[in-house]
Amino acid sequence: MLSSDRIASPLVSEPALRQSPLHDRHVALGARMAEFGGWSMPIQYSGVVEEHLAVRTAVGIFDVSHLGNAQVSGPGAKDFVNACLTNDLDRIGPGQAQYTLCCDDATGGVVDDLIVYHGRADDLHLVPNAANTAEVVRRLRAAAPDGVEVVDQHEDFAILAVQGPRSPEVLRRVGIDAAMDYMAFDRVGELTVCRTGYTGEHGYELVVPAADAGPLWDRLAEAVASEGGRPCGLGARDTLRTEMGYPLHGQDLSMEITPVQARCGWAVGWSKPEFWGRDALVAERERGASRLLWGLLAQDRGIPRPHMTVRHASGDGADGREVGEVTSGTFSPSLKVGIGLALLHRDVAEGDELTLDVRGRPSAVRVVKPPFVPPHVR
Repeated sequence: MLSSDRIASPLVSEPALRQSPLHDRHVALGARMAEFGGWSMPIQYSGVVEEHLAVRTAVGIFDVSHLGNAQVSGPGAKDFVNACLTNDLDRIGPGQAQYTLCCDDATGGVVDDLIVYHGRADDLHLVPNAANTAEVVRRLRAAAPDGVEVVDQHEDFAILAVQGPRSPEVLRRVGIDAAMDYMAFDRVGELTVCRTGYTGEHGYELVVPAADAGPLWDRLAEAVASEGGRPCGLGARDTLRTEMGYPLHGQDLSMEITPVQARCGWAVGWSKPEFWGRDALVAERERGASRLLWGLLAQDRGIPRPHMTVRHASGDGADGREVGEVTSGTFSPSLKVGIGLALLHRDVAEGDELTLDVRGRPSAVRVVKPPFVPPHVR
């Protein structure tokens, strides 16, 4: 899931940016802050590689308060949302969460990918991406029937993520019950704890009123340190999700990249009679997408980066023909090689040897099916 926003270069000043309720704590910890989806957010503390490996081997704590919060309630709210978003809410019940997509009704392009928390029958909590929250809320409000209310709560809540194999011990240290199934959630007063995450590791996301975020962060950070972990920035979050092959909205999903192309058809309730973009997506699925999202594993020292051109390897009879473009790419701290995601021509197959155009120099990659490293989310 769940983040549609690109990391920009560090800022000298950030007067127009929104700030997390934990902003001062990040600054005190020496975090490198940068613009991210209109927010000033910590990109790294000790270093991306160190933070990444802490999550894979122990535990890390992230501030992801830039993520949106919206409430949809009123008689018929569940059926209304189910007729708008792609996944089938009838597959889950109260106390469960679901990954889903908000698509454009005409084109099937992805407005946003988000998490839906299924509360009472007609009480749903949505967690969209930072830059897309207002648009998701606008579209839902415009379509909502009488009696269904859509409220943007972006400023009211903070979201903390505790991720890694030691995350259950961290929650237990602060008195939170960690025993819950994957994609289940529990509410303790105004605190919501959900067994979700964007790292591929066992983890939790905690939605807390903004006023209570600071004390909760302090308790969790102390427990994380006791379990051998550390605070982590959004830089490590990006390398962790890329190793899993999780799509990032704005790069691997967008208004121009449909769920079919991005291999997110598992998050579409194809048998539902209605959801935004259904006709366009069903048609694309039946004829076959012209391009599909694949993983790229570097075969040399090259590192895939967004917008790099992907070509057939020279000497394979295809004369270096262009076959696609990198959408996400990074150095994998776990594998110690470059990895990436790319939209490639439908004729490309797993195992194909391709090349990247790295400033005019070819760099060898192999087509693979993500994840790049084994997931441990369950």
